[in-house]
Amino acid sequence: MLELDIVIQRGDFVLPIQAQLNSTVTGIFGASGCGKSSLLSAIAGLLRPQQGQIILDGQTLFDSRKKINLAPQQRHIGLMFQDGQLFPHLSVKDNLLYGYQRLSRSEQHFHLAEICQLLEISHLFSRLPRQLSGGEKQRVALGRAVLYSPRLLLLDEPLSSLDETRKAQILPFLARVRDEVKIPMLYVSHALSEIDYLTKDIIYLNSQTKD
Repeated sequence: MLELDIVIQRGDFVLPIQAQLNSTVTGIFGASGCGKSSLLSAIAGLLRPQQGQIILDGQTLFDSRKKINLAPQQRHIGLMFQDGQLFPHLSVKDNLLYGYQRLSRSEQHFHLAEICQLLEISHLFSRLPRQLSGGEKQRVALGRAVLYSPRLLLLDEPLSSLDETRKAQILPFLARVRDEVKIPMLYVSHALSEIDYLTKDIIYLNSQTKD
């Protein structure tokens, strides 16, 4: 379970949020600039909330009163952005193994072959990112994130750079990860149709302006 009771503030932008999230997939929906990406960054440890606490499966990740703020690498949370952010000089296989090889055997909950079969990317192993289509890049980025065996997977507008045809191709793969891998996910999008495809549990964000 992810427990949030935080206030994020950046200049005149203020986002208070209180939530207890216990679904396999929770959608986060809101207009551009409402704080969706800031929320994910705060959970991942890339942005410090103004106040409050973040608790994941009973472990405190952030607590402003107790002065607890775990570093991103201590949180073991996966974060996937809209452009995938693959390493351009590495092959698909080496991109997939980048974080995976740094895990101990006990931390490796998935096998390369099973995730690649799930996402249908085994035939892409020798290619470089520049040789991939947009949809292939996102499937590889998703595979890399899953192989890292995160406690929580944060997806920040993962399909926003794709056209409608490619979005329709990728959504079933996300549903497979939901149904077969069962890593809890927070899925951020300004497209409600994408979120509805994956879950009915949705948080609607609405930032405020400081007086």
